Amino acid sequence: MCGIVGYIGPRQADELIIKGLERLEYRGYDSAGIAILNGTLNVYKKQGKVKGLRKLISDKDTSGTLGIGHTRWATHGPPNDSNAHPHTGETGRIALVHNGIIENYAILKAALIKEGHTFSSDTDTEVLVHLIEEIQKEGNLRLSHAVRLALNRVEGAYAIAVIDREDPNVLVGARKASPLVVGIGEGEFFIGSDASPFLDSTKRVVYLEDNQVATITLEHGLQLKNTDNEEMPPFIQELDMQIEALEKEGFDHFMLKEIYEQPKTIKDAMRGRISSKDGKVWLRGVDEYANRFVRADRIIIVACGTSYHSALIGEYLIEELARINVEVEYASEFRYRNPILTERDIVIAISQSGETADTMAALHLAKERGALIYGIVNSVGSSIARLTDAGSYIHCGPEIGVASTKAFTGQVTVLTLMALNLAHRLSTISNTYYRTLLRELELIPGKVEEVLKQSEHIKYIASEIKDHNNALYLGRGYNFPVALEGALKLKEISYVHAEGYPAAEMKHGPIALIDENMPVIVTATNQSAYEKIVSNVQEVLARKGRVIAVVNNGETAIAEIADHVIHIPPTEEPFAPLLAVIPLQLLSYHIAVQLNRNVDQPRNLAKSVTVE
Repeated sequence: MCGIVGYIGPRQADELIIKGLERLEYRGYDSAGIAILNGTLNVYKKQGKVKGLRKLISDKDTSGTLGIGHTRWATHGPPNDSNAHPHTGETGRIALVHNGIIENYAILKAALIKEGHTFSSDTDTEVLVHLIEEIQKEGNLRLSHAVRLALNRVEGAYAIAVIDREDPNVLVGARKASPLVVGIGEGEFFIGSDASPFLDSTKRVVYLEDNQVATITLEHGLQLKNTDNEEMPPFIQELDMQIEALEKEGFDHFMLKEIYEQPKTIKDAMRGRISSKDGKVWLRGVDEYANRFVRADRIIIVACGTSYHSALIGEYLIEELARINVEVEYASEFRYRNPILTERDIVIAISQSGETADTMAALHLAKERGALIYGIVNSVGSSIARLTDAGSYIHCGPEIGVASTKAFTGQVTVLTLMALNLAHRLSTISNTYYRTLLRELELIPGKVEEVLKQSEHIKYIASEIKDHNNALYLGRGYNFPVALEGALKLKEISYVHAEGYPAAEMKHGPIALIDENMPVIVTATNQSAYEKIVSNVQEVLARKGRVIAVVNNGETAIAEIADHVIHIPPTEEPFAPLLAVIPLQLLSYHIAVQLNRNVDQPRNLAKSVTVE
């Protein structure tokens, strides 16, 4: 959600910033802007895509070696040129870009208006830059000092980058509850919402902590203080990430590339953590806190969106295999309903970005009440990774498509490993079955490759149903969360209304919607309750619904009556979601492409929801 880029160094800043903004487009945005300092402060911003901003500045003065840029996802005020960032203060001396929400902006704005300030936008961000300017004027302060004092007066979440026409050799950044990272190059420095804007220039980074202010100059380098003016030594990390991971590599869309990466990313999520030969599953975070896990009264999993669906699968896995009580909560609801938590509870947060605002707030609540908090994230160095007591990375690499695919299967893989680890510790499954599951799990990446070979067949099915305005997804057991995830993917990138339901619930309402214009996608790989699933399919067909069935190779009862069939290799039932979700991802992708949707950047959506 929103993207920040900043640069100070010997090179011209404009092209570095524009390229950085292009690499942040995956986060979702509706306008873009840039500010360059070269004796004067030149600010250019434009509603729409970064390419529109690039065109706007093509004949403008953008020379200068210090600058900031931004892609905005609208919160306060509609998407337009005026509300786009960067924003400037009353005198035009300071420019600022901001991710997050200033919750007390209205009170601050009223006070500033009384001091003679006028505003040209509807944003909370403009209030912050005016506040910094007012504080700076009152005390004749340097930029970093004024920023620090201003941040002590604001409530809410922020990641900011600020430059000052009268202090032309300094770049200031700060964060609270919204990510910001500093890149340290050779005689140059970068700021970004994540490391992708500058990955081709440096892999040495410092992730800012909450309430930290970074003052960056070429003379003194990076200096960190908290908002109480206490110096804090920077912790420099070396990223293990290749720039090629941020490119499409011949695929038409990042989403398609990421779907096809899943044989590798599932294997990477298992690498070094499983050995069927030795009969072992290792998860360092679980192993470190094994006593807490095996004695837990409950495991509570909090997540949002696609991560919530992976959490539901985790509930099935942990309860069936390890026999530990699991509850799954929307993070946004969990934090507001005064949940009962004790020191015997474990709260697991699942988030691709590791920056999801609601999930982080849920963790803070759990930590306050003494629960062990555990993170399952993709982004190394993310806020959730630093906040939790322990955790597991899914090791999927950057996921650029807004609609999550490989992160979902990575999360499910880690949850599967967790369930197997705990089941073995607690002896809740036989050793024979445990080893069978280990052997089968190691075969999953190869079976995903087999499913991907059906892309052209799925593309044809997509062409048959793409013009329908609604779709129903059904599944039982482990495949119920898969149905939810399939419906979400269709909604996200095709803008087609879809709902996921437990197949048995169809008769409790949704069956009223079924007619010849209602495609029904049934995931029917279950060995348990198989006859009931066949009955569900027959009920749909009796009402002229069009059935697209995902079934195991060799299945005949449903294959003979469904309108379209997608075959996948059979596997042990707990692992079915890792295979069954792949056709649903491809189906949504092909429908979106055929409807000419923006697959990688669907409207109104952001990759990382870093504000509530």
